[in-house]
Amino acid sequence: MKDIQVGLIGFGNIGAGVVRLLRENAEVIRNKVGAGIVLKRIADLDITTDRGVPVDAGVLTTSVDDIFNDPDISVVIELVGGYEPAKTFVVKGIEKGKHIVTANKALLALHGSEIYAAAAKNGVEVQFEASVGGGIPVLTAIKSNLAANNFSSVFGIMNGTCNYILTRMTQEGAAFAEVLKVAQELGYAEPDPTFDVEGVDTAHKLAVLLSLCFGTRINFENIHTEGISNISGLDVKYAAQFGYRIKLLAIGKHVDGEIEARVHPTMIPLDSPLADINGVFNAIRLTGDFVGPVMFSGRGAGQNPTASAIVGDLIGLSRSMMAGAGRRVSPLGFLDEAIVTIPVKPMSEIVSKYMLRFSTLDKPGVLGGIAGALGEHGISIESMVQTAHDVDDSAPVPIVIMTHQAREGAVQEALSEIDKLDFICQKTSFIRIEDNLE
Repeated sequence: MKDIQVGLIGFGNIGAGVVRLLRENAEVIRNKVGAGIVLKRIADLDITTDRGVPVDAGVLTTSVDDIFNDPDISVVIELVGGYEPAKTFVVKGIEKGKHIVTANKALLALHGSEIYAAAAKNGVEVQFEASVGGGIPVLTAIKSNLAANNFSSVFGIMNGTCNYILTRMTQEGAAFAEVLKVAQELGYAEPDPTFDVEGVDTAHKLAVLLSLCFGTRINFENIHTEGISNISGLDVKYAAQFGYRIKLLAIGKHVDGEIEARVHPTMIPLDSPLADINGVFNAIRLTGDFVGPVMFSGRGAGQNPTASAIVGDLIGLSRSMMAGAGRRVSPLGFLDEAIVTIPVKPMSEIVSKYMLRFSTLDKPGVLGGIAGALGEHGISIESMVQTAHDVDDSAPVPIVIMTHQAREGAVQEALSEIDKLDFICQKTSFIRIEDNLE
């Protein structure tokens, strides 16, 4: 019984999880594949630090060429992360005729098209289940079990750091900066949390999802991306008062020949299943024309869930190799020649409801001035909350307005004019609302 020989590049936290899983579940894997999956070489610049898992010294190397030049290694796992040298390693592995397994959503979001083309040319597969949602098997489901569907939308809560922060802000009334510090202490947030809290990590994952769901090439720069660093306790409070919860939501919609591709704080109804995804958990909700709405949820990061997804990809590749199936599935689940470029709808043209929070002086004519400016831009008011002063009549007061559906460009123009009025004390806060998550 022939074993499948694998090379691993990047022996960090996730790499250690892969090593441990392959070791501890070796018998289960062999019984499911018909062969063992063996890590023949592990390459990392640091091969002396104890990763907490036993590895024979002869397996470790500081040279990736020991993997690329080994004819017995048929699969390369890339766990370096980032753009370079990860891209160089992946492309070189493909050119050497080796299948690739990666968790690198940033690499795929920016350079996926080039990598997939190289894989097609060289007749190898690229698998990346762990790149979106950690251990949640959503990408495999899109490419296989749900492959018969035309998808109209995909929504995702896909960053555990942001979801943890917003959950604490919602449940405890804690401030953003305070919860971020705790998240860093607990290891949920990186020392530099910019990619997480500013939405970049989520946008990388959305780019991957859009390509699989809609069979399109996505220019990452066309994904509108905002983070949660400007969300305040007042925003959370008023959202709840209107019957909503704030989440950092990835939104993809395919409507009338265009794609909406955006990541931003979003108010979702309290009765939506996505509203109950709390802490570090992730969720992805898809709507297909025949299956209808389906949702996948679970731990979106961490050593064990991510290792589970990576080894799942290894098992899938190993089964194909055992059956002599070769390159069975293209990376995006579509034939390479069927991938098209679908235009991304400009953010100024998207239509949404909004919660607008104004900070104003308490004097006559304020509400009329705001309503008048909104009306001039075709924005109508659905409901409103105005808070009266308790003691200091000179302090700013919040006026919170829920709009009906409005065009983003019109809202931005109206707020730009309103913020220049003499009774406005600070830049107006606005949060988009998604009532229909199908």
